[in-house]
Amino acid sequence: MTFYDLEAKLLQGESISMKQYQGKTIVVVNTASKCGLTPQYEGLEALYTKYKDQGLVILGFPCNQFGKQEPGQADDIKEFCEINYGVSFPMFAKIDVNGDTTHPIFKFLKSKLGGFLGKKIKWNFTKFVIDKNGKPVKRFAPISKPESMETYIKSIL
Repeated sequence: MTFYDLEAKLLQGESISMKQYQGKTIVVVNTASKCGLTPQYEGLEALYTKYKDQGLVILGFPCNQFGKQEPGQADDIKEFCEINYGVSFPMFAKIDVNGDTTHPIFKFLKSKLGGFLGKKIKWNFTKFVIDKNGKPVKRFAPISKPESMETYIKSIL
């Protein structure tokens, strides 16, 4: 199995294949609207805006597993992200990143790139980088600001 074999539902409910991102550098991040790290949306959007024409795509996956910090429904999440942070990168339907109901994308990423807590996601805004060939290559901790990822991302675009 590769990253490109996986699918996910966009916030609007449409299911899409990760194949559409083949040849791009991808950042997958679990997000939340009511978290102390929520302002990272701004840095993620800045990276996306700056490098999307060079092949960067950021995929946001809202998750309510950490302190119930993403309580909203799809429309609430979409509106919050657009109004407060101008998010234009793809946002997906709310998912789980740990436990029995972990979304397949996060099962795959955690199996390839463990973290401080082994295969678990520690908190909101854990970021996974996937290279142009679909290989997960780096994991950034929740507290790592998007700006701190820029040099690495530029090096693999």
